[in-house]
Amino acid sequence: MGRALGIPGCCPALLLLLLLLPAAVRGSPHRLRPSQAPAGTCFPSFLTDAACKNRPLDLVFIIDSSRSVRPEEFEKVKIFLSEMIDTLDVGERTTRVAVMNYASTVKVEFPLRTYFDKASMKEAVSHIEPLSAGTMTGLAIQTAMDEVFTEEMGTRPATFNIPKVVIVVTDGRPQDQVQDVAASARTAGIEIYAVGVDRADMQSLRIMASEPLDEHVFYVETYGVIEKLTSKFRETFCAANVCVLGTHDCEQVCVSNGRSYLCNCYEGYTLNPDKRTCSAVDTCAPGRHECDQVCVSNNGSYVCECYEGYTLNPDKKSCSAMDMCAPGRHDCAQVCLSNDGSYSCDCFEGYTLNPDKKTCS
Repeated sequence: MGRALGIPGCCPALLLLLLLLPAAVRGSPHRLRPSQAPAGTCFPSFLTDAACKNRPLDLVFIIDSSRSVRPEEFEKVKIFLSEMIDTLDVGERTTRVAVMNYASTVKVEFPLRTYFDKASMKEAVSHIEPLSAGTMTGLAIQTAMDEVFTEEMGTRPATFNIPKVVIVVTDGRPQDQVQDVAASARTAGIEIYAVGVDRADMQSLRIMASEPLDEHVFYVETYGVIEKLTSKFRETFCAANVCVLGTHDCEQVCVSNGRSYLCNCYEGYTLNPDKRTCSAVDTCAPGRHECDQVCVSNNGSYVCECYEGYTLNPDKKSCSAMDMCAPGRHDCAQVCLSNDGSYSCDCFEGYTLNPDKKTCS
């Protein structure tokens, strides 16, 4: 006998509606208006869970704080950022987040390398102040490319296949040439989402956003409802992640790739031909190390050592011959002769070296 499909605490009418809805309902652009659900409306938990295991991203928010954004509206943007952070699977090995603030000038509030926990990010967001005046959107995107999407600032290497994503939030028309800059960013592999609020110029949003536009351009009529976009982005970023579900067979690092995945290795290891397992890189192979004399492999890294009679210099790479004839270093009875990291004994005039090569008669 078959079992009835049910969701605890939810109304049958909603279940029927969910079954009848098409898989995806899209507009161009997405438009959200202020609304309230009727009293008693219920939603199943899979639609209301705040957090998700999204694919790892290097995600940069670029927020407009020009004069047209009133202080109370800017506070709404900060709430939107905090709620977005709450929906993401934030962490050093998962999604890294940076926030940029722009008007006539651009300020990197924090880059991708600074925070790896939600509490610290949200605390930093709460202290962001508007810059006022101007809407230099092109300059902001260019700054993201030059100063934020770099490995020094926390962007993962290209070999990790971590998507680079920008979300631009603006309520105006760019006062600079955003089209060419946005095109360069997209060519560099940066995916751009454009969020317009109130007076935002729709053509400018479409010029800067990635294709397909109906999935990358969003519009809300007021800052008062911008928080509603969190559910839309959650739907976009939260996919079945085999790396999180544990259904992959990667030995060390699993990198989500849409609905599939790729395996990678920790630093100092290389991916084997089976594309699953990893082997330690021979860091002491010729050309891979900087040791002057002896290279000792050390768990994917290496340390330098020296031949007998030599000592490691402070640079931990090069070696210098020890003074083997220094007091206490030799056992010659009379004369010690240093000899390229070793030594030999000799005697004063009138004496001869004994067979032990140390004492004199």
